[in-house]
Amino acid sequence: MQNTIETMKSLTFGTELEYTGIARQVAAKAIQGVIGGRVRFTGGAYDAWEVTAPDGRIWKAIRDGSLGENGGCEVVTPILRWDDMDTLQEVVRALRKAGAKATSETSQHIHIGAQSFNPAQIANFAKIFYKQEELILKSLGTWEHRLGHYAKRTDRGFIERLSATSQITNESLNKAWFGELNMHPTHYESHRYRDLNLNNIWRTGTIEVRAANGSTHAGEIKANIILCLAIAAKALTAKSTSSKNRREYDTRSAKYDMRVFLVCGLGLNGDEFKNTRQHLLKRLPGSAAWKNAERAA
Repeated sequence: MQNTIETMKSLTFGTELEYTGIARQVAAKAIQGVIGGRVRFTGGAYDAWEVTAPDGRIWKAIRDGSLGENGGCEVVTPILRWDDMDTLQEVVRALRKAGAKATSETSQHIHIGAQSFNPAQIANFAKIFYKQEELILKSLGTWEHRLGHYAKRTDRGFIERLSATSQITNESLNKAWFGELNMHPTHYESHRYRDLNLNNIWRTGTIEVRAANGSTHAGEIKANIILCLAIAAKALTAKSTSSKNRREYDTRSAKYDMRVFLVCGLGLNGDEFKNTRQHLLKRLPGSAAWKNAERAA
């Protein structure tokens, strides 16, 4: 598993953090207070404020139409690496201190850079995610109203088409995802509204997970990202994956099942990932130590 963790830490990622209760200009100033650099208003359709860090990377605070009449505030990070995780957490803390609120209408979207993935490895990610989907959604506490609109569950038809494909190529992956060949999807193409969104493979070169709720807790934000990075690393290093025997969600063993997935499946064991496991297990019923929770009584 050490190789998987090393792979995980080599991946690039980014995240979009939706908030209410904070003006976009105020959010930009809060970000600047952590990373330095300069703030400027760039406007446009997203009424954007940008913070250019000393290293040239740009953080944004933009309008999001899903967050009410004034568009709330969506914080968009630049491309980040593992070493940026502490900075991201400090930004989240600064936003919370500045008044950011994570209500039930907000979410966190996580993008994993897919440049190092071949089509078969992207398919691996989809199969791993689908196989554990219900457990992941319960672990993240995904709001049911989001699952009905902005983060729908994975389309079973996509998985069936994927599993029926003998050789995964860019074109066959695309056709399995859209149900037809669509190599140039538009930004708001409807397939994007899934808990796992592959539209961006053919737009921005990222795998997007839209399942996480909004949060002002820096530890939760980090744990959600690590979960996605770990699945990505598993997809890269696995010789093959299968979507068969999909895990059913069982309230009697949910916490145990998720712990086994995190530790044995993804390699997130030891003190380094203790907080990650705590955040990803805290919403689940049952015992982390026993598959049958009654034995822990």
